[in-house]
Amino acid sequence: MADDLRFTLERVGERFNLGEYEIDAYLAVLEHGELTASEIADNTDIPQPRVYDTVRSLSDRGLVELRESRPMKIVAVDPEDAFGNIQSSLTELVDELAARYTAPARDTEAVSLVKSRSTILRYIEEVVDSAEYELVLSLTPDLLRRFYDDLAEAIDGGVSIDLLVTPASRAPDPDEFDYLDVCTIARARRGITTPVLAVADGEYSVYATQDALRDDQDRYGVIFNRSALGFLVSGFFGTVLWTTAETLAADGKRRPFPRRYASIRRAVKDIRELGGEFYATVEGRDVETGNPIVVEGRVVDVAFEDTEEVAGMTIETDEGYVDVGGLVAALEDVEAQEIRVGRNSPPGRI
Repeated sequence: MADDLRFTLERVGERFNLGEYEIDAYLAVLEHGELTASEIADNTDIPQPRVYDTVRSLSDRGLVELRESRPMKIVAVDPEDAFGNIQSSLTELVDELAARYTAPARDTEAVSLVKSRSTILRYIEEVVDSAEYELVLSLTPDLLRRFYDDLAEAIDGGVSIDLLVTPASRAPDPDEFDYLDVCTIARARRGITTPVLAVADGEYSVYATQDALRDDQDRYGVIFNRSALGFLVSGFFGTVLWTTAETLAADGKRRPFPRRYASIRRAVKDIRELGGEFYATVEGRDVETGNPIVVEGRVVDVAFEDTEEVAGMTIETDEGYVDVGGLVAALEDVEAQEIRVGRNSPPGRI
């Protein structure tokens, strides 16, 4: 129930520009009726120096009252009084705005900087919803709960999801939370320095610090809009974040073949872990000429390091052996852009 309330309040908060600290403080004051600044700091993760600015912001919005005493008291305002006129006002506003609305053309810029929390969250949701076969994510526990239904729908649709939850100290207990409802494999990473990110099919991606999601006006999120540069975010996730995290849950063996991959690292890891004979169809570019190429055949060898800095495969084709690497490959024959792996024969192209 508390998580549902917070989720709903975050939705409202996006409309009224409530940051994470403001939401935390408001819920704490509502629960207790009246708190001092020190008590708010004790009951939340808000740093003591930020409490006064936070509660004054809530007071400016009419959500709490500040009683100047020693120490100052922060008193909850009845939500019916605080939000009483909002619903009817919003209904009228939405109707009027809808009458004027013209749908904008989709942003085609390869890279964009965004600043507000609500905009970053909207892009994360869009990245999750756009994934066709592969999704990598680094989320806080609050964001995991927020996007639970979207991730569950993606899993049901056959999308492979690598999920990193950070900080690990706040990650839901695997005995109480069924991670495999929302991902293929889940890991947790220590500390609050891990960024929030999402990459769909190796291309469309968003990257932001956790500070940017607290409405820190000096922090930005970066959007790679269907850009090949999305592999930079995916590569950072795989080599820096994923390799320094602890596994919470894994379900890789239960996914059916053929499987589709944007990352050669994930393809090679599955081949290594599951064992047996595999066949692959690789769409990519000839490293020397840059010409588009399709390679089909039996996988005869794989190369992989636990740091994930090295990943590749050798495919036996009708013309001979072909070495396949990931994006921006230089040592192999082919740069793989999309890989399909099957058990009995090379999977057909879509």
